[in-house]
Amino acid sequence: MRVLITGGAGFIGSHLAECLLGKNHRVAVIDDLSTGSISNIRHLKENERFEYVIDSIMNVPRLAEMVDEADCVYHLAAAVGVQRIVDDPVGAITTNIRGTEIVLDLADKKKKKVLITSTSEVYGKSTQIPFREDGDLVLGATVRPRWSYACSKAIDEFLALAYGAAHDLPIAIARLFNTVGPRQTGRYGMVIPRFVGQGLRGEPITVYGDGNQTRCFTHVADVVGALVGLMETRDADGGVFNVGSQDEISINNLASRVRKATGDRSDIVHIPFAEAYDENFEDMDRRVPDISKAQDLIGYRPTYTIDQIIQGVVEFMRGEKDS
Repeated sequence: MRVLITGGAGFIGSHLAECLLGKNHRVAVIDDLSTGSISNIRHLKENERFEYVIDSIMNVPRLAEMVDEADCVYHLAAAVGVQRIVDDPVGAITTNIRGTEIVLDLADKKKKKVLITSTSEVYGKSTQIPFREDGDLVLGATVRPRWSYACSKAIDEFLALAYGAAHDLPIAIARLFNTVGPRQTGRYGMVIPRFVGQGLRGEPITVYGDGNQTRCFTHVADVVGALVGLMETRDADGGVFNVGSQDEISINNLASRVRKATGDRSDIVHIPFAEAYDENFEDMDRRVPDISKAQDLIGYRPTYTIDQIIQGVVEFMRGEKDS
């Protein structure tokens, strides 16, 4: 099978490419390197079944060629990370919505299946825990830029579902919950690599807010397995699926575990959200998925514990530091 991955030089995209090559598929990647990195795919470049293009998905003629040559499309290209959304909300909204519209339009012309990666952010401030795919989305005010990302990804989902219903385009949507693992950077606000980097340098581990907010972290290998399963299963077409872990942990507890895993040299300090981002920033208290839908359809079950995830990131970042 010939597979196209948009955003394939990114953290998740590079692991997905690696997995698909291991299954003997031909893999093409397009990435503008705005958040991805050549270092993520350097080890794949010698594989004769792998090709990559450094370009934006906004380059419609180039993307059209790649979609035409593919049997299916994993659409991962997006503006990611809380910090990037706060710093550049216009770019984030444009990239997410317009980029997805282009991908769907091109795929529709040849009826190529598209798997859209969405985000747990779309649930917003909902208190219906655990989050179900058919649950209400509760977003904050438009004067708070933080919610622009959630809104743009929700529109992506509406677009994909509309194409599926109106044009008979095979699509599936995966809502990802806090994916973590080797190659992830803390540059855009991803909390575990940021904590690990601080711990390895002996710097204070900076917890934003009171640290009582909880998250569920999932290893990238488990996420990639789910993405492949949803793409390969026709019964997933037209569906939305939570992909994440149900192992809930507070950010304070997370910081303590990272501190221990990196040598117990760092203090843990708390920084108000207004200081870390801006005075309009809001956060969610809890983010826990109901994963029964993916479990029932593709047998999805996370296999990594939070301590295994942390240790894997520590080992990777130590290797990067020493190389």
